[in-house]
Amino acid sequence: MTKVFSLLCFFCVFNTINAQNTSGIKHKLDSLANVYTEYKINNKRQKAKLEATVIAEKWDTINFDPYRNDVKIQPFEVTFADSTYTSPIDGKKVITSHYGWRRGRPHKGIDIDLVTGDTVRTMFAGIVRFARYSSGHGRTVIVRHFNGLETAYAHLSEYIVKANDTVKSGDAIGIGGKSGNARGSHLHLVVSYKGNYINPEYLFDFSESNAVRNKTLWITKKWVTSRYHTSKLQSELELLTSQSIAVASQERDNRKKIHVVGRGDTLSGISSKYRISVTRLCKTNSIRKTSLLKIGQKLIVSL
Repeated sequence: MTKVFSLLCFFCVFNTINAQNTSGIKHKLDSLANVYTEYKINNKRQKAKLEATVIAEKWDTINFDPYRNDVKIQPFEVTFADSTYTSPIDGKKVITSHYGWRRGRPHKGIDIDLVTGDTVRTMFAGIVRFARYSSGHGRTVIVRHFNGLETAYAHLSEYIVKANDTVKSGDAIGIGGKSGNARGSHLHLVVSYKGNYINPEYLFDFSESNAVRNKTLWITKKWVTSRYHTSKLQSELELLTSQSIAVASQERDNRKKIHVVGRGDTLSGISSKYRISVTRLCKTNSIRKTSLLKIGQKLIVSL
């Protein structure tokens, strides 16, 4: 009876939080990967009730992003109960392209090297929302986790799951490949929450530790905006662990401008225009003083 009462309390609290709708700033995301075991949920009714919370909002098995027309609000909070995740591939994770601006377009995920035929696994437990071909992404599986966070696994050669399947952390969901717009075989991993495409490396350490960066992280505009990052290397991390820190950080980011390199532009000329040092300009954009600028290239200017 104690376990049943605890479970009922859990759902009551969950429903209360949902009903409050506190201005859209705070989204509490608790990882429930082991919830069935923890609460010893054995009957179909209890499992169905938990799974219903996952598919309650914009459950769309046809469109890659069902939130594409929604207004995005930052900052928001991401809270994990787990300190680790399951690696999406077996073996060492080598990132070949990072989240950021790439070839004049936003690259909203990271590319992880693999060989066609390698197994791809879900990072956390959840329900498969999307398992079909998507333009550009090729064969793609998207898992919505019990916390509302979604992870997308693109450029697959085969599907192992289908939409509406329930998966456990580490379950095989597809076979790696190079379908869609891919230059060679790799896994394109996208992490999002309600249409906000978050830089995966801000949330997760992709070393052998398979660590979640912190159990509580606040997401600001910087971490959901590709133009603030370069796909050539990992962005310098500033982990925002409280709302006050996140608000202050976002205010600083709002003072940043994006300069589009034009014909004849030089680093010294740009630094003089905005009255900042060349050193600061280079550090912000992870470039060298000897780097050649390209027309159309975007540079972040911290005022």
